[in-house]
Amino acid sequence: MDFDPLGKGFITQTNVTPIVDVMLVLLIIFMITAPMLTQGIEVDLPQTTTVDALPEDHDNLVVNIDRESKIFIDEYEVQLEDLTGHLERMIQDRDRLVYLRADQVVPYGLVVRVMSRMKEAGVDRLGVVAEPEED
Repeated sequence: MDFDPLGKGFITQTNVTPIVDVMLVLLIIFMITAPMLTQGIEVDLPQTTTVDALPEDHDNLVVNIDRESKIFIDEYEVQLEDLTGHLERMIQDRDRLVYLRADQVVPYGLVVRVMSRMKEAGVDRLGVVAEPEED
């Protein structure tokens, strides 16, 4: 309780200004951090007219190639030479689907080499990820 300077006694109302300030700061923090939590690797995907949504089940692997031609299995960076060995260990179930997400500025030759290494590892089902075209 605060003392009323006009001499009417104590003020019994709650001051909500500090609560509103804290809530606005938290809102700003969540607005900034939420987009960073969606995907771990920044990839500018090519666009096409026929695109299906990526399935949400966690049993599938995603191989990413970012703008700097770095290769990732899910969010873990691997070298091209080690890709086959890592994938062989990770796909014990040969029916497991693997998705390839490559940035649109990555050289086509690197994408083909990555796909070749994936085939060597025993990946039978490969999906290529793209975004829908904008009008």
